[in-house]
Amino acid sequence: MALAQAAPAAFTTNPTSPRRRPTSPSHSSAQASPPIRVKQSEAVVIMEVLLGITGKDFTLIAASKAAMRGATILKASDDKTRELNKHTLMAFSGEAGDTVQFAEYIQANVQLYSMRNGMELSPSATANFVRGELARALRSRRPYTVNLLLGGYDNIADKPTLYWIDYLASLAPVPYAAHGYAQYYCLSLLDKHHHPDIDFEQGMKILRMCTEELKRRLPIDFKGVIVKVITKDGVKELDYEDDVNVKVP
Repeated sequence: MALAQAAPAAFTTNPTSPRRRPTSPSHSSAQASPPIRVKQSEAVVIMEVLLGITGKDFTLIAASKAAMRGATILKASDDKTRELNKHTLMAFSGEAGDTVQFAEYIQANVQLYSMRNGMELSPSATANFVRGELARALRSRRPYTVNLLLGGYDNIADKPTLYWIDYLASLAPVPYAAHGYAQYYCLSLLDKHHHPDIDFEQGMKILRMCTEELKRRLPIDFKGVIVKVITKDGVKELDYEDDVNVKVP
């Protein structure tokens, strides 16, 4: 009478247990490749405020004055904008070192182009140059943690322009835009009240609605905003009252 053979040791006889593959000498545990650990990128949460609004013949850029790190305000009169040429303005937010270094790098290169070629880069060309530099840095070991709004006035097309750029090198031409906490509270107001043919007074009225909503809803004091306008005559800083009391319902 033949005896029943025992099951191979590499397999389990318990039907409720998962079956294991037989171990081969050529695939020993010593030669197995270590598990790949993927570092998840942290969400970039910027507490600073950037706003951009285009109208019939102008582009408004507003940036909060508070330089913050976490919940701490380091400076109450920080200018987060750089004038790249006569008709292009860049506003930035993000990590303190990255923002200043990247903004000065872009400003110097745009001005160098104007000196070498005797002409200004258009806002569209400048936006694509900025996007290219962010994309190149993103694929290196030293990416920039910078979010940008680039506003300008295109003299050739005779119209205002605004570009939304983030730290992942995404670029989009938009009629209005926001970065930081302004995205949560102001985009709905801009959706409702903005249209392409607004004049300067209407644009300032919409901007006032946005800043009052930020004061009403934000638990932090962003120290008001610096407001600049770009028209066919160039870039100009505006007097903007920030000490107006806002009623909270």
